[in-house]
Amino acid sequence: MESVRVASVSQQDRRQVRAKSQQDSQSSLVTRLSRRAEPHRKPVVLRLTRYGPVPPPRSVTPSLDSPAHDFRALFRHPSSRSRPLPAPADPTRTAPSGRLTSTSLAITLPVPPTINHQYATVNARRLLTAKGRQYKESVAQEVLIVLGRSAYRQPLLRALRSSDLALSIRFHFTSPLRRDVDGGLKIAQDALCEALAINDNRITEIHLYKQRDPTHPRIEVTLIPVPCRS
Repeated sequence: MESVRVASVSQQDRRQVRAKSQQDSQSSLVTRLSRRAEPHRKPVVLRLTRYGPVPPPRSVTPSLDSPAHDFRALFRHPSSRSRPLPAPADPTRTAPSGRLTSTSLAITLPVPPTINHQYATVNARRLLTAKGRQYKESVAQEVLIVLGRSAYRQPLLRALRSSDLALSIRFHFTSPLRRDVDGGLKIAQDALCEALAINDNRITEIHLYKQRDPTHPRIEVTLIPVPCRS
């Protein structure tokens, strides 16, 4: 009898478990279907639009209390206050001056940079620095200005390009003890020959001089053709 009771109880438990599992599966299916039926919620886009007048830009009025105040800005026209002021001129820089004839060139040029600022070594190669390039460009501009003002331009260029040349450079340093007389020879010679489109191997004579001028440093260059020596 006890075995029959145990068998009947176990059968009832199995039926209850099956019924419960069926209910759980049905409820989960209903839940999934209800979730699928719900529409997807999209984010709401909010847009703020302002139709009022745009405030004008705030202008900065020069103040006398400012330590870095430019007093000239108070007397300029309002439309020109935003323009930058021109850079102050270099008091040591003068207009290019030179004297040309049909067989000679004499010109005043700026002092070249020191030998340490002329060339730099990059990957075992000797290259011209930015200061050196800037100096060559400055010399080329001044040479072209002097040539353009002279009526002997074409005869002089023909004479310089067809014969041997003698170069004379007179250095005027602020302190002659800090500069060697031959420190600026190479870059000055190259800059002058490149501006005149002349090969520097035509120069067979070189004369160098050094003087002191603390107020107006410069170099005075003279280039003349020399007769061929047989």
